[in-house]
Amino acid sequence: MACFGVIACLVLLVNLIIFTPRTRRLIAAAAARLILRLAGMRLRVDGLDRLPREPCIVVANHASFIDGVVATAALPPEFVFVIKKEMGEMPLAGTLLRRLGSEFVDRHDRKQGAADARRVLKRAVEGQSLVFFPEGTFSHRRQVGPFLRGAFATAALADRPIVAVALHGTRAVLPPGSWRLRRGPIRVEVLETLRGPEARQRSRELIAQALDDPLA
Repeated sequence: MACFGVIACLVLLVNLIIFTPRTRRLIAAAAARLILRLAGMRLRVDGLDRLPREPCIVVANHASFIDGVVATAALPPEFVFVIKKEMGEMPLAGTLLRRLGSEFVDRHDRKQGAADARRVLKRAVEGQSLVFFPEGTFSHRRQVGPFLRGAFATAALADRPIVAVALHGTRAVLPPGSWRLRRGPIRVEVLETLRGPEARQRSRELIAQALDDPLA
């Protein structure tokens, strides 16, 4: 885990002096790929050509603390992440995520959560592509949990397509409850672009099918 800390500190230092958000995200993506390579994780990305040309909202499964690093390494720098508020309160990670343009959402305070949702919606309307982990958290069990409605409400109100993305192998290389990295392959698979009220359930089914994981 030491390489994570060293590289994160270097990325943070660079991000404090470079003022273009897209450039910051490009640097973060390169750092994420380096972290994975040094940790012995072979990253493969399939289906990037399936991403729409217009702004969109990616929804991905959540099985490990390393999911954000993997998605950062794989997706274009046009994407920013919608993340639970607790991550923003972590001293190093929170500062770095803010510099990358991430949006933080309060899951426990209804009033603050509504204000956060309006802010995220505004960014989507303005043309910002977003990444959500709609399960909200991950389980020790191998499964795809229920999807919260936030990503899909944002997509509907902003008239943006939903893109289902499957993260393969992250649970194996960094299991829930562990901070010990394991070597192994990781694959990010862009599955399908969806619109309409069926997108919430359909994206969950597509991801579970791609992973060969049960629905919770």
